[in-house]
Amino acid sequence: IQDRAMAQGKPARNRASASATSSKSKQRTNGKQQPQVPDFTREEELEAYRSMLLIRRFEEKAGQLYGMGHIGGFCHLYIGQEAVVVGMKMASKDGDQFITAYRDHGHTLACGMDPKSVMAELTGRRGGCSKGKGGSMHMFSPEHHFYGGHGIVGASLPLGAGLAFANNYRGNDHVCLCFFGDGAANQGQVYETFNMAQLWRLPIVFIIENNKYAMGTSIERSSSTTDLYQRGLSFAIPGEHVDGMDVRAVRDAGARAIARARTGKGPTILEMLTYRYRGHSMSDPAKYRTREEVQQVRQTHDPIEQVRARLLKSGIPEDDLKAIDRDVRSVVSEATDFALNDPEPDAGELYTDVMAG
Repeated sequence: IQDRAMAQGKPARNRASASATSSKSKQRTNGKQQPQVPDFTREEELEAYRSMLLIRRFEEKAGQLYGMGHIGGFCHLYIGQEAVVVGMKMASKDGDQFITAYRDHGHTLACGMDPKSVMAELTGRRGGCSKGKGGSMHMFSPEHHFYGGHGIVGASLPLGAGLAFANNYRGNDHVCLCFFGDGAANQGQVYETFNMAQLWRLPIVFIIENNKYAMGTSIERSSSTTDLYQRGLSFAIPGEHVDGMDVRAVRDAGARAIARARTGKGPTILEMLTYRYRGHSMSDPAKYRTREEVQQVRQTHDPIEQVRARLLKSGIPEDDLKAIDRDVRSVVSEATDFALNDPEPDAGELYTDVMAG
């Protein structure tokens, strides 16, 4: 089954294929057909292209810096999954909160955080978004409505529900977008959160970034049921699985789920079928899959290349796309220079932001 799915350039599933791969494809919600994915305008395609390309180039540089010893500890790259957070950001509005697990660099950039502060956090410098004390897994920016960056598997869910509860309490119309991976989908706190979120009709969307392998074990070997979008059925939470490699499909599904949450109808589960090109972290050799499998997805279903192909087909000159790439590389280069030359935190920072029991 996996070989057949990869031959089509999609992450494999051991059940019905989930993904829409073009505007003619359809999504399913609890087994029901959904409307066709609407095409982007040229401006939306360009916005998505630049946003995803920034994440891709940033993560490529982060991987280089890690290999050179400038970044220590854990480092989980988002290469391949860019369409998920970019599509959800395009579906959201200002004030909606984002919270995720430890593969968070892409989310910070999608939320508009300064690449300099993100890269400096990776290198442990005082100009980092968490003052150089959080590192790769613990980034925050309340002013950009980004609430982490959490190293505990599944921790984003109860915290995300708390953000959504606060929205209800304050009487605003903000929605919390809560991201977690397929590996976290088997955690007990996930289902406690599902129950409370539906019971109180919290304004939250649960986004499962299903990249097929969690920390290194395929979903078919680790989960008794692999249609993760159905995990909320016992709580009457609707779910949908989405082609997480197509930013249009993500934006479309996200817009519907956010609108549902914003109008008081409660949570939705969106299972994004996506794929990470690198290992779980920089220390993972990813020997549980073949190079041919990864290359097949890169060649046939890459989220950025899909947008690039549509832009070229629409008449955008290739030189214009190369100019965007040069601009993005310049931004990443400036962020890198800052992150390597900014001072380390003062020793006194050891005693700040510490909660005493």
